Amino acid sequence: MSRGNFELITWSNTFSCGIKLIDDQHKNLVNLVNEMFSHASGDEEREKMYFNRIILEAVKYIKGHFATEEKIMIATKFSGYAEHKRAHDQFIAEVAKNILDFGSGKRLSLYTFTNYLKNWVLSHIAVIDKQYFVYLKKIATLKPDGRISISLEDIQAANIDKNDISYKVLKHSA
Repeated sequence: MSRGNFELITWSNTFSCGIKLIDDQHKNLVNLVNEMFSHASGDEEREKMYFNRIILEAVKYIKGHFATEEKIMIATKFSGYAEHKRAHDQFIAEVAKNILDFGSGKRLSLYTFTNYLKNWVLSHIAVIDKQYFVYLKKIATLKPDGRISISLEDIQAANIDKNDISYKVLKHSA
């Protein structure tokens, strides 16, 4: 029984950080989980063929997304970087374990796997990513269209004394 166009995850602006690149990547992750879920048919052979075709591409995309987030965290000197990177690494290790289990003949339900992905993606964006979203919004410049951007000046300003007048100006403009 195919799930057709049913969405396992529906994108919401509550997941948005305001940085277009990250928001677009998160939307793509949501779409990826939904796409995988739509192929959860209960037909083991069809699911296996689909999984083999899509999983390496999915892992490559996820690793690229994590690398983007990590580069931003390093560039902005986010103090929670090490913890965040550890969460990324643990997720990749868990997915790799699932791939190895599947490759060794263990039964992997696409339904179960996509539900795992859904829970991880939603909790990661809503809880762990929110920590650096809050930090980024504190140091970012607000654009007229409501988006935020982070310039070298913003990063440098974030590392100055919080009693300094330029910090107070930055804080009120973000």
